[in-house]
Amino acid sequence: MNFTTIAKWEFKGILSSRKFLMIFLLQISVLLLMIVVFNSFVANMESEEGISITPSLSGFASLDVQDESGLFIDRINPEILDITRSDYNNSIKRVERGRTTGFLMVPDDAAASINIMEPVTLNLYLDYSDPKSGVVLDEVNSTSRIMSTAITASWVNSLSPQNTSTQNFKQQSSGESLPLQIINKVMIAIILFLPILLFGNIIMDSVVGEKERKTAEILIAMPMSHADIIIGKSIASILLIALQVGIWITILLLAGFGIKNPLLVYAFILMASVPIVGITTALSVYAKNYKEAGIGISILYIGVAGFLAVPALAYLSTRSTLANISPMTIVMRLFSGEVITIGDYAVTVLFAFIFSVLSYGIAVKLFRRDDVVFGPRPGILRLLWDLISFKKV
Repeated sequence: MNFTTIAKWEFKGILSSRKFLMIFLLQISVLLLMIVVFNSFVANMESEEGISITPSLSGFASLDVQDESGLFIDRINPEILDITRSDYNNSIKRVERGRTTGFLMVPDDAAASINIMEPVTLNLYLDYSDPKSGVVLDEVNSTSRIMSTAITASWVNSLSPQNTSTQNFKQQSSGESLPLQIINKVMIAIILFLPILLFGNIIMDSVVGEKERKTAEILIAMPMSHADIIIGKSIASILLIALQVGIWITILLLAGFGIKNPLLVYAFILMASVPIVGITTALSVYAKNYKEAGIGISILYIGVAGFLAVPALAYLSTRSTLANISPMTIVMRLFSGEVITIGDYAVTVLFAFIFSVLSYGIAVKLFRRDDVVFGPRPGILRLLWDLISFKKV
């Protein structure tokens, strides 16, 4: 008997369990829901109206404005500030009483001054004791810069109309906008890696369940090594992930998602699952029960998700080779059709190999200790000391 025997037992046992069937169907439902939401989001992004992905600050801060010309008041963003038309005397009193955050006074002759190319002086009165005054100041400055740029361009056009004619030019855009490209890449990458993070309970049940059901003694008594048991259980989990990821990629392709190099994408997602399964197995071996393992895995997967996503997001802006330590970066580049060098592949494979060796080594070492499997369990510091000092157990 060896690890293949354990892998077959575990794989068949998990496939025949109602718990796995429920989780499997739930994951498919989550994927279909995400496809609907994602397509709706992209459709709104591509529409003329667009979609707001930031919270509105409307009503957060207020500003009284005296602007007879209407040049500035009509250009201040109403989604940021609550604008009220007023005059100097009333607005100053409102600022002093804390009923408005600030008051902007635009000279009555602003339009005439602009027409004769003279500067316009804006007077802004703020209640600096109000922390919202910074929002008002930033918005007024932003509006002033926009107005200044527009007026300068208008002056240049009036002085040199022959240099700014656009009759013979037509602006066209092709392909997706940059924000939409980023959203597509990141969202599809997250969707592809979700099956790995959703299988934590299956891995936990495979290991912690032996302790809860008091069957660990029988398993260890079988004619196979501790390493065979850990490797066999891990292979069964990886096979289940392979099945699920394959179904997810097929569904995404049928749904019309553009995934180039699907086989390579599939291979690198499975490669990423190997160290994640190893880390989860090591934590499950150390855990006393389901409750402790569940809390530990929840915290662990927050870190795993960060390790996968942060380098991928960083690559979009920096194009750094180091960002390829995350398999999600390589997968994102693969389904985007980007040319990838052997060196970038090597970075991903090397880090996955190192983490796999460490995680499975720790899991096997812990499983060999009777005090970890059967108790009383030693503390983490004691285990670290034993590891550093190479103490035999």
